[in-house]
Amino acid sequence: MLTRRRFLLAALCSAFPALAGEHLPQTAAFIGKKKFDLIVARASNEKWSQLALADRITRAALAMQGTAYVGFTLEIDDHIESPSVNFNGLDCWTFFETALGIARMLRQAKTSYTPSDLLREIEWTRYRGGQCHGNYLERIHYLEEWFRDNDRRGNVKDITKSLASTVPLEGRKIDEMTVLWKSYRYLRNNPSLRPGMAKMEAELQTHPFRYIPKAAVAGIESKIQSGDIIGIVTHKPHVYCSHVGLALRSQDGVCHFMHASATKKRVIIDASISDYLHSIKSHAGIVVARPHPPLE
Repeated sequence: MLTRRRFLLAALCSAFPALAGEHLPQTAAFIGKKKFDLIVARASNEKWSQLALADRITRAALAMQGTAYVGFTLEIDDHIESPSVNFNGLDCWTFFETALGIARMLRQAKTSYTPSDLLREIEWTRYRGGQCHGNYLERIHYLEEWFRDNDRRGNVKDITKSLASTVPLEGRKIDEMTVLWKSYRYLRNNPSLRPGMAKMEAELQTHPFRYIPKAAVAGIESKIQSGDIIGIVTHKPHVYCSHVGLALRSQDGVCHFMHASATKKRVIIDASISDYLHSIKSHAGIVVARPHPPLE
């Protein structure tokens, strides 16, 4: 069924085609095949396909520990949008998304896996409705929408409200992409995309947004599982969530925040989620999504 919201978003994308239907060659869209091959070889040897989804996400995340932090890794072309992966450099979004993509890809044991296998999984979670036809506006650019779109399609379950009492985030605009458009390669080179992005941001603001304040997080960390996706809600303007990572419970029971850190310049296992939140004044709290096994 085509809801009013999906109709609006489809209309926005069709109004700004930006070479719709084209894809970049895999040489541009998939970087770090040697690292990919090492991960899938290890997954095969250790039979990751027999593990639960959360365990596969955790194994994939740990396999990327130490990878260099590189910002704007999704801005790979001047015009054509394509599903992409870069194992040589990760930002906070591509770290959690690549770990999830690997885990989804490995749900069935195969004799070999290809970059195309992973790119299909990335396309399914990164793009609105799971499809990319070369248009930048098809990509989900804000984490709150990623949670909502992927929850609707059964890829994850937003469990935020089941963990603790939540509070609304009010008086905040989502407009980072249009305010800071010079930082985004596609928006710099395609001025015609900016009005569509502004309309998309305006639509996102019509949805209520609630989160767990950071003072309450220590009390509910025992309910969070390894592999859960942790969105960091911010007090800063222009966005709801400023960062994202994965939960990783250590053998001593501490639930750590694992993420691609811009300050440490690499993928790290950080302090507990609550301690990490309290270490940065602008952090307001969290939202949490739990990945669901793909339906065959």
